[in-house]
Amino acid sequence: MSGIRRVVSSCEELTSELGSAVHQPVRRGAVAIAVRNPWAGRGIVEDLQPEVEELAPVLAREIADRLTAMLGGAESVASFGKAALVGLDGEAEHGDALIHTPYFGNILRELLDGTSIIAFSEERSPAGATVTVPMWHKTEAATRSHYATTQIRVPDGPRPDELVITAAAATGPRPNARIGDRRTDPAVTLNTVSAPHAPHAPHDANTSHPAHALEGQR
Repeated sequence: MSGIRRVVSSCEELTSELGSAVHQPVRRGAVAIAVRNPWAGRGIVEDLQPEVEELAPVLAREIADRLTAMLGGAESVASFGKAALVGLDGEAEHGDALIHTPYFGNILRELLDGTSIIAFSEERSPAGATVTVPMWHKTEAATRSHYATTQIRVPDGPRPDELVITAAAATGPRPNARIGDRRTDPAVTLNTVSAPHAPHAPHDANTSHPAHALEGQR
């Protein structure tokens, strides 16, 4: 009952930023599968589990196989993420049911050698919408250098009675990542941050120029 209609894959390699070579070239891949929504047209289905158990592992395997082929194997994958687009005849819960259960997430994690919770997004949309897939490190989710996104779209999906199930992965961090991470952050609280900047000087009543700009002319 897989109902898979179309598979779209994309791969990009980031080699330059602002005209300079990046420190570590990175490839990002994404795979999106347009699949028939098994719950569309059935109203509110209370028990989604039977279809999840049957469909989610199939999608996870199909996506993981293509990602590893694009990126050079599971050992080359450094970060990952997942997303669902729900066609307009579906319910948001339909996309969540497929990507937020172990029948999808655990299988994807295992095939990509990950241990982190998988970053995610989900929304309802008409056909042709672009999905932005967030990603973070596959074993160290708090590693800020690997926080990134990539985009993909199925040109004619999701149709109203379809879902587009997506996962993405990258071989490394953002280009020239340099904002540190939680292991190097100072302790920051409301009491430790700097005081707000002083307000600008008031305008002179007889001119549109700030008063302080005229002090040298008086």
